[in-house]
Amino acid sequence: MSDINFFQGTRSLESNEKEIKEKIKEFSNIKNIHFLLGAGVSSEAIPDMKKMKIELENSLNKTLKEQYGKFESENIENMLGAMYAKKHYLEKTSQSTVKIKKLIKHIQDFIYKKINIDFSINNVKKTLTLYKTFYQKIALRNKELARVNIFTTNNDLFNEKALDDLNINYNNGFGGGLERVFNPARFRYTFSQKIDSNLEKFEPLENMVYLYKLHGSISWVAKKDGNSLFDIQEIAIKGGTKKPSDEPVLIYPTPLKQGQSLGMPYSDLIREFQTKLSQANSVLFVIGYSFSDEHLNNIIYQSLTSNASLSIVIFGEHKDCPLSKIDDSRIYRIWSNATASEKIHYFNYIVDELLPDLDENKEKALLDFFVSKLREKQKD
Repeated sequence: MSDINFFQGTRSLESNEKEIKEKIKEFSNIKNIHFLLGAGVSSEAIPDMKKMKIELENSLNKTLKEQYGKFESENIENMLGAMYAKKHYLEKTSQSTVKIKKLIKHIQDFIYKKINIDFSINNVKKTLTLYKTFYQKIALRNKELARVNIFTTNNDLFNEKALDDLNINYNNGFGGGLERVFNPARFRYTFSQKIDSNLEKFEPLENMVYLYKLHGSISWVAKKDGNSLFDIQEIAIKGGTKKPSDEPVLIYPTPLKQGQSLGMPYSDLIREFQTKLSQANSVLFVIGYSFSDEHLNNIIYQSLTSNASLSIVIFGEHKDCPLSKIDDSRIYRIWSNATASEKIHYFNYIVDELLPDLDENKEKALLDFFVSKLREKQKD
């Protein structure tokens, strides 16, 4: 594959797929592995901001169009941010906010509809298969290593659907029976199995992950009559259906994200992100993330400052990101030029071609262990 770029800090490395695979395989054996997944990993099934804005404008009726006006920006984030600013201005000047609230609700309902997709649609099934392959490769780790942490800014349900279909255990901070409520203390829990029926001896399950949805989820709703300190519940959502009657607890794509993230449960999720990146012997793989969330970026910068054993592997050029301009040997960037027929930094290529199969590594380790023990016996 040509047109590959592989950088360590500001220094260009041997740019071929073999070298990149070896480096990723090396990082996969580090004790603490973290992934930060952004909108790019679901982009084959969910429209990007530019496409979503065009579709949104076509959905507006005459009254909403008059309130909407004209926005030159192609980014729905900028547009929705302006709507919130207008609402705030009208509130402060004691003017009616009825029309702008209707427009904002229409926009948020539209975004929800685009996120809550039907998993039986062909292109959606293709993306779901990609997620499944991703988890099949990264979920099963040696019990001596920490479980994998998945941090995502996405509100969709691809992660949960893939994990459920694969019967992989995951901890997302929710627990309970009929009512699954949020409790950040659950991120300190692990799933274990009894390994001796006669003794109280346990070991952690190998096949599990921790899932942190940093911007919330379409399956989270606010419940004021629940028995949880956080009043956040996780409900069953069927793909392609309307919004539930209870308001979803998620951060819509606006410049207000940083302010919204200061409240519950986001402050707890952000704290977990910071805690995990502070762990010794850690690597953070960044895939499909645009570095547009300053509160997350700042945690990454601070972690690099305070944790000397943290490495960052960024898939994508991100030439405007400060991390691309720092000559730090712990920062790696991998991307293909625009002229390349295949993009090495796209989620599908990373999953299918670059990520090692940890299950295969485990089988090899077991085989090596067996052979070594056999040789020891032969020497006796």
